[in-house]
This record gives sequence, structure tokens and C-alpha cells, in this order.
Amino acid sequence: MTEVTREAFGRLPQEEGGGTVEKFTLKSDSVKVEILSLGCIIAALETKDRDGTFADVVLGFDSLEGYTRKHPFFGAVVGRVANRIAKGRFVLDGQEYQLALNNGPNSLHGGAKGFDKVLWSPEVVPSGVRFFRVSPDGEEGYPGELEVWVTYTLRGGELAINYRARSSRTTPVSLTNHAYFNLAGQGSKDIYDHEISIEADSYLPVDDTKIPTGEVAAVQGTAFDLRAPVQLGRHLQRFHLDGFDHNFCLRPGSARRLAARARHPASGRSLEVHTTQPGLQFYTGNNLDGSLKGKGSAAYAKHSAFCLETQSWPDAVNKPHFPETLLRPGQEYEHSTWLLFAAA
Repeated sequence: MTEVTREAFGRLPQEEGGGTVEKFTLKSDSVKVEILSLGCIIAALETKDRDGTFADVVLGFDSLEGYTRKHPFFGAVVGRVANRIAKGRFVLDGQEYQLALNNGPNSLHGGAKGFDKVLWSPEVVPSGVRFFRVSPDGEEGYPGELEVWVTYTLRGGELAINYRARSSRTTPVSLTNHAYFNLAGQGSKDIYDHEISIEADSYLPVDDTKIPTGEVAAVQGTAFDLRAPVQLGRHLQRFHLDGFDHNFCLRPGSARRLAARARHPASGRSLEVHTTQPGLQFYTGNNLDGSLKGKGSAAYAKHSAFCLETQSWPDAVNKPHFPETLLRPGQEYEHSTWLLFAAA
């Protein structure tokens, strides 16, 4: 049985549009998750180790102020299009659209004020909470008025995230959650002792601005072959990698399937990610540098967390051979991701 409670978390400053941010707490016997109506942010996620001791395993802030300052999308739902669009530009039906450039020469995670930075309308549902918003036609340069629903439900050790959207005009859509995990507990110094595996036979090589080159490359015989578990620190060292920030191409199909596993042997905590999405961005917190102070005044250093972002493939709107991200009037976008927490 999941207990759902709600409370005020703070008020947005007037220059951010004002309004009350609420916090929703979903609690089962084994997991407790706190979610904000700002950006549908997962602000805390407590799960048990093998001895039954709870720890918060996601990065974030103790107060609303942290989330209203610049931060790397901690725990947020990002959109209208997750990940990067090359030069913030795409053509639909002969018309060119230009988006805000907020990541070097590219548009990232929806632009300057994406879905992560806005208030959503919440509604308590059985075992969870549903958030809704309307993204106006032209918001951040995207065509069409987009109605969006994001629903979190907790049952036992499984947190489900369901994304739905409808548009008045053809538009690209790709939604994900950008939680940063450390299964030793947020504030732990690194993730080198974590074991990671990803169910992907191919990945997308990128250029120096992190845009896919267009090649779909086999992981076999490369540093990207994570089909069997690897200890992350040892693997980065072995292949002289600065970290991962790449899309892994999941096996085709629209049904729920296993995408990735992470395990922290010292605590026994594990996370499995299942999804209906075609891709998974594996990011190892390469750009964290210790300057951000998070919960409990923890300094979030490089490689102190990882992200497993289920998504459409990056820049798919400009790559016709990638799985399509276009949503047309009369269609419904729907994807789900399931996070399964356990300890052994």
C-alpha cells in the first residue's frame, strides 16, 4: 500500500512567475520518493540497503531556492525534446524552426526555459501523483500547443513514470526524467564502485558538441560494450575515458523491456531501469565540479552520480534514419519507464 501526502514546499519568486510549489511524498514499505510540482522534480528518493537502512540516492537541494538557481536538471522532467538538437534547428513540412541555443551551438533539454523550469498542475491519483501542463504554440520555438501529462506511481520497490502528450500541430517530442543517482547515498564522493550494465548492442558516436554523427555503431569490442556488468571506475580507467554521455540504442520494440542495471555492492542496493523508449542516455556526471552544494551541504563532485535517461535518440528530428520523434495532430505520445529498487 502506497501512502501519498502533499505539502507546500515554497513560493517561486515573482520574476519566475510566482506560485506555490508543492511537494508530494509517495511512501511504500521499501521506497520513499518526494516529487515537486516545479518541473516534476524527484527531489528525494530513499531506498533500503541490505541491512534495511534507508538512504537518499538522488542528488538535489534541501530548499526551493536551489532549484530556482542554475543547476544541471537535477531530478527534473525535461522537454519538449530531451537531449540535443543540432544548432537548435529543424525543418518540418518545408518550414524551418529555430530554437534557443543553450548548450554551445545546440539546443538542450527543451531550451532556455524547458519543462524543468515551470510549474505543473498536480492531481493525486491512486498510489501516486499526476502532473499536467499546456506548452503553448511557439514555446521555446516549438510548433503546436502541446498538452502533457506526467504520472508517477509507486508500488512496493517500483517507481513508474508515464508520459503522455497531444499536439495541435506536428512537433518533435521526447520526454525523460533527469535524476542523478548514487546508490551509496547522495553526497558520496564518487560512483567508481558501482557496477553498471546496459542492454544495448549499439550506441551513437558523437561529435565534439555531443551531437550524434549519424552512425549507429556496434558496441562489440569497444568501451561501450556494457552488456555484462562492469565496475565503473575500473572500466573508465581501462579505456582511458573521461566518462559517458552517450545514447545507447535499446533493442527494437515498443513493449516494456529491461534497459539497464546499476548495483552498489557495498550497500547491496540495486536499480533496474525498464522502459518502452528506444534509447537510453548514460551520463556519469562529467560536468559536476564540486561547485554546487546540495542536500546536507554536500559538494557534488565530478563522477559523484550517474543518469540513466530513457529517451528518443538525440537529434532524431534531423536524422531520418533514427526512430521518429514527430507527434502529429490526432496522435498520442505515450511512453513509460519503471525504476525498480532492491537490496541484497
